[in-house]
Amino acid sequence: MSEEKAREQNSIPTSKVERSAKFVKTGFKVGGNYIKHYSKKLFNPNLDKTELNEDNAADIYASLSELKGSALKVAQMLSMDKNILPKAYVDKFSQSQYNAPPLSGPLIVQTFRKYFGKSPEQIYDKFNLRSTNAASIGQVHQAELNGQKLAVKIQYPGVGDSISSDLKLVKPFAFRLLGMSEKELDVYMREVEERLLEETDYELEVRRSVEFSNACANLQNIVFPTYYPQLSSKRIITMSWIDGKHLKEFLQTNPSQELRNQIGQALWDFYNFQQHELRAVHADPHPGNFLITPEGDLGIIDFGCIKEMPEDFYDPFFSLTSTNLLDNKEETIKAFRKLEMILPGDNAQQIEFYYSIYHQMISLFAKPYMVGTFDFGETGFFDELYGFGEQLSRMPEFKQARGVKHFIYVNRTNFGLYNILHELKAQVKTDTYKPHVVLEH
Repeated sequence: MSEEKAREQNSIPTSKVERSAKFVKTGFKVGGNYIKHYSKKLFNPNLDKTELNEDNAADIYASLSELKGSALKVAQMLSMDKNILPKAYVDKFSQSQYNAPPLSGPLIVQTFRKYFGKSPEQIYDKFNLRSTNAASIGQVHQAELNGQKLAVKIQYPGVGDSISSDLKLVKPFAFRLLGMSEKELDVYMREVEERLLEETDYELEVRRSVEFSNACANLQNIVFPTYYPQLSSKRIITMSWIDGKHLKEFLQTNPSQELRNQIGQALWDFYNFQQHELRAVHADPHPGNFLITPEGDLGIIDFGCIKEMPEDFYDPFFSLTSTNLLDNKEETIKAFRKLEMILPGDNAQQIEFYYSIYHQMISLFAKPYMVGTFDFGETGFFDELYGFGEQLSRMPEFKQARGVKHFIYVNRTNFGLYNILHELKAQVKTDTYKPHVVLEH
């Protein structure tokens, strides 16, 4: 039996009891790693936490990979927030952006029989039971029908039904890793749960995919699959196949600066068009959701996670990042209050403290928006950005919840976009789609 075949999963723990038992077992392993670390530290007081973090990251990732679903999705999200976790976790968890152990053939056939009453061979002319890509919520198979090459995304069994209970189980790990306050973690988990419930509803994803790909059809150098609602269901999506490379493979081909800029510009336009023209955005900018085609276009292959931006968030947020509002202290504080970055109970000293820190943070974050063209290959900007994030994570003042819940996905989206553009080292025109905010005088 090949190693690849051995890594296939023949079952996924789907009941609450089975899934919580898996978490408990992982908890014991993590506890064991801590004991091992502190035993070694007795003999070597200078020992740092590198090995401990690597052991914990490997054990937690192995467990989440087997469980799949929302727990693995949270790991994937955390790996994108590079300044929140130790490097060992980021490196390990970012694997979930591309590959988790795939499901075995019999489980795939079972899923098709459940939703279509037929096996895949009875639906398509050709269907490859070996998946081409396995991620956190589903895996993709290649198929063919009437000479058309198709991608068929199949959701793992039990994933949609176990979101709430999984997030309760992942909470202690998140609590320890993130160092958030209980209240802040609750807000984070509720927002994540809401998006994940949408993300596991494949019928909703097909409707949104059609809607968004039509709305973005005129953007340059961007391609979308064609979706087939009649060959899709609550747990299966059929779409046309897009040939292309993921970012990692694309960068290994040593692309020209011109091509990097073209892909970077397509990404920037895709995100900023949605944010400012649609007020809703593809909120899952991890590299596994994009392909770069042989023609040099950007293929968008997943619309599972969409974040809508209400007016009372959009206006104050983008007024801060794209106008000279930050020059007016009084108006800036008003915007911070609307966004709950400054809270009603804050005293004068706290208002001054949070105003100063957030002013610095937004001035830094908004740099690309304040110029006509921005070079995302510039490491100084990212060193500053991550350095600032690290500084904040160590400040006791930021252990309590700050900011409305919309920040969770909007920040994740924009930082995810910045990170991909940084990996591309792209130079991008940043004034193509501007926020629609009018300052009151």
